[in-house]
Amino acid sequence: MTERLSLATLDQAPAELRPSYDPSSLAIGIVHLGLGAFHRAHQAVFTDEALGVEWGDWGIYGLSQRSRTVPDQLEPQDGLYAVLEKAPGHRACRIVGSIRKVGLASEGSGDLTRWIAAPATRIVSLTVTEKGYRHDPATGQLREDDPAVQADAAGGDASTVVGQLVRGLQARRAAGGDPLTVLSCDNIAGNGRLLRGLVEQFCSLLDPKDERALRQWMAANVTFPSTVVDRIVPATGAADLEEARQLLGLEDRGAVVAEPFRQWVIEDDFAAGRPAWDAVGAILTSDVLPYELAKLRILNGSHSTLAYLGAVAGHDTMAAAIGEPALAALVRRMIRDEVIPTLREPPGVDLSRYGDAVLERFANPALGHRTHQVAMDGSHKLPQRLLATARDLLSDGRQPRLIALAVAGWMRYLRGVTDAGDRYEVADPMADRVVGIASSSDSSGTIVTRLLAIREIFGDDLAGLPAFRSAVSEWLGRLIEDGVLRTVDQAVSETP
Repeated sequence: MTERLSLATLDQAPAELRPSYDPSSLAIGIVHLGLGAFHRAHQAVFTDEALGVEWGDWGIYGLSQRSRTVPDQLEPQDGLYAVLEKAPGHRACRIVGSIRKVGLASEGSGDLTRWIAAPATRIVSLTVTEKGYRHDPATGQLREDDPAVQADAAGGDASTVVGQLVRGLQARRAAGGDPLTVLSCDNIAGNGRLLRGLVEQFCSLLDPKDERALRQWMAANVTFPSTVVDRIVPATGAADLEEARQLLGLEDRGAVVAEPFRQWVIEDDFAAGRPAWDAVGAILTSDVLPYELAKLRILNGSHSTLAYLGAVAGHDTMAAAIGEPALAALVRRMIRDEVIPTLREPPGVDLSRYGDAVLERFANPALGHRTHQVAMDGSHKLPQRLLATARDLLSDGRQPRLIALAVAGWMRYLRGVTDAGDRYEVADPMADRVVGIASSSDSSGTIVTRLLAIREIFGDDLAGLPAFRSAVSEWLGRLIEDGVLRTVDQAVSETP
């Protein structure tokens, strides 16, 4: 029987796969909310490598929000796990030692509050996905009518991420108020600014005296840098776990899979130091915005478009979707004609080449990245991935015709059935509202009008723009009547 990966068995793994430092001697300096695969394949890896360059007490206390799955995988392994990098002609494996403690935030937030308040903690980071922020994606405002937000504001254990942060910041101020950096690593435009705004809005729900004191302390001691994160991290399967076992000679139930590519752009605004992330490939900059918009609109926008249309066309993986000539041509043309014209090139980045590289990454068959995994939570992803581009084009007097097709693709995906008649479940935080509308027997025009009226997604403007509404309605009707591939092929042939 193969032994389990842990500190006690670490020296049994091949030396070249082990961390270059002793994980057992690493103290915690980072509290991380959202212990999913992406964090473990991205920020935790950067931190692990940075510790090999410059030692410091930057161990991570990682907390899942609701599921015990990852803590149960990693606790018996003392936080250790392997990252498998996969691409055609490329296989690599390494054990990550930067996560030193794991837990579950929803099991009572007292321990989380104490760790946020601890002087040794200098960074609180987050990868909780868009829906974890409990905000209105169209306006960036905290949903104060959310029962969980209201319960957190009333006191007791906090269940929302923003409530947990505020509870911890209150405790930190009361304990002496050492400076702290709160670092959002989610795919949200202006994630640091957004998170600061949500925290400040939550503070307004507190007693006025407490609100004033906390706001004053935060203004002087807490920073919220914005970031851009990028790495494709598909779900880990049984075959991946077996591959990790073969490479390590140890059982690893927490292994994660990732592509070789990775990017991390960080606004250089830290209140109490940071690991040497810049020494291992992270970009520290005073202006994150050009990188952010390029990534959200080129990579994430085309990723979502391929996922919606590819899934309805019957493709299970992103590699299969981009392998469909019509779909590949669509996203390539959308990037070239409608996305890049809205962007400012980041320093040293050729956006056309970046777009080509993005599509090459999607085509990586070794990842097995599922279309439905990418398509989930679309109601929270549309505003920054597709709708912001549409707004910029419209304000410039141009029609976002292919973006309108992508939006129609999301609406078609909500119907929960492929062109071949196979059914699938739609995973979306607003599924109870949007699926029923999209699946109705109403005309495509009526469906589009009703969906565009959901201001939490589309704001107050897009529903009132007849040309945009008409384009989305036309595409949705064609997708329903003619199917994805025929419609997309026609769209590409109609576009100069």
